[in-house]
Amino acid sequence: MAAPGLGVLFCGINPGLMSAATGHHFARPGNRFWPVLHLSGFTPRQLAPSEQGELPAYGLGITNVVARATARADELSAEEFREGGRLLVARVERLRPRWLAVVGITAYRMAFDDRRATIGSQTLTIGPTRIWALPNPSGLNAHWTAQTMAEEFARLRVSARMPDLTA
Repeated sequence: MAAPGLGVLFCGINPGLMSAATGHHFARPGNRFWPVLHLSGFTPRQLAPSEQGELPAYGLGITNVVARATARADELSAEEFREGGRLLVARVERLRPRWLAVVGITAYRMAFDDRRATIGSQTLTIGPTRIWALPNPSGLNAHWTAQTMAEEFARLRVSARMPDLTA
């Protein structure tokens, strides 16, 4: 679900087994991506994973760093992250979104070899595309609540100059 000229291209780590089975990003019921996307104002209502095709209408897209499905992201090798990062850069150069939002700081660090990166806007750019690292919405990420994640997603939305669709 990526098209040229998007405001924000969200990038997950890799498909989980449920996402691979359904063909929908962030499909596992405990994943907080879709609720957080709505709570942050990116969408006027909470979309279901099966409605990911509606994202371009809101100036949004979605992809992954690594294409291989796994039960857990920690099953991926450093080499898969590096290669995924290389392929992601090529995709971003072709699509030219205003922002690339990598959902998962560890994925960003590994894909872009930036061990000191923190959540938020990054200094690295891909051509004119700016990059923002977001917290991983997996239910396994207990460091972030849905509300604190929504606040970080909303910071990106404001920086990307995208409207609050919940207002």
